[in-house]
Amino acid sequence: MSDSSVSNENNDKENNGLKSLDGLSQYLKAQAGTREGRAIPPLEKWHPTNIEDIDIVIKANGEWWHEGTLMTRQSLVSLFASILWTEKNSAGDAEFYLKTPVQMLRIRVEDAPLLINDVGVVVEEGVNWLEFTTTTGDVVRLDKDHTITLQEYQPVAVSAAATDSANTNFANADFTSLDYKSIGSATTPAAQPQVRPYMTVRNNLTALIGRNAFYHLTELGELSEQAGETVLTLHSGGDSYTVAVLTDPAA
Repeated sequence: MSDSSVSNENNDKENNGLKSLDGLSQYLKAQAGTREGRAIPPLEKWHPTNIEDIDIVIKANGEWWHEGTLMTRQSLVSLFASILWTEKNSAGDAEFYLKTPVQMLRIRVEDAPLLINDVGVVVEEGVNWLEFTTTTGDVVRLDKDHTITLQEYQPVAVSAAATDSANTNFANADFTSLDYKSIGSATTPAAQPQVRPYMTVRNNLTALIGRNAFYHLTELGELSEQAGETVLTLHSGGDSYTVAVLTDPAA
């Protein structure tokens, strides 16, 4: 058998192994080398040509599910989140992957791939910064490259057969309105679009700002009325940023 045949066979075995959670986890830990803490791999330098699908879904509430089962090991979720990657397909739609040097595994994302659950103020050289933390360990500050934007999200309809657990997850989802409401029940499909706050974190990946974090943000900022709408003004790094706070249209 030629060396090239052996190499291709080994690559096939490696790629197939990455499609299992344990195999992918072991591969990432082996590739980590001397990286410490929450260091993100140099994904932009990796150019794998092998692309396959893996049955992983990041739900709209930030939960990760694999083959219909909730992933409860936060360390594993955080590890996989460190190799999240997004690219536009031929139709111009964003697709999401778990990216390694040898393979990209396509996953599904219902809303944003990351979720911000904490925000606070840090002082550096006498300057106050608003610092945001995701559930998977990313830390980002509000600045000109990482601003807050409002975007419309169309919730997934909840059927009458949906489980109580699923309904609870959707009811606890995160929306921008100060009059937060659940987006559905066991008898009423959740079809009303929601306007939510998002923030760019890294590699064109956005994070949804969770409900509690957004409430805290309103306490850290200043609310005012401008041209008939409520505006939240935030101060970070010596600059000011404004976000329109929408009231619930059904209220």
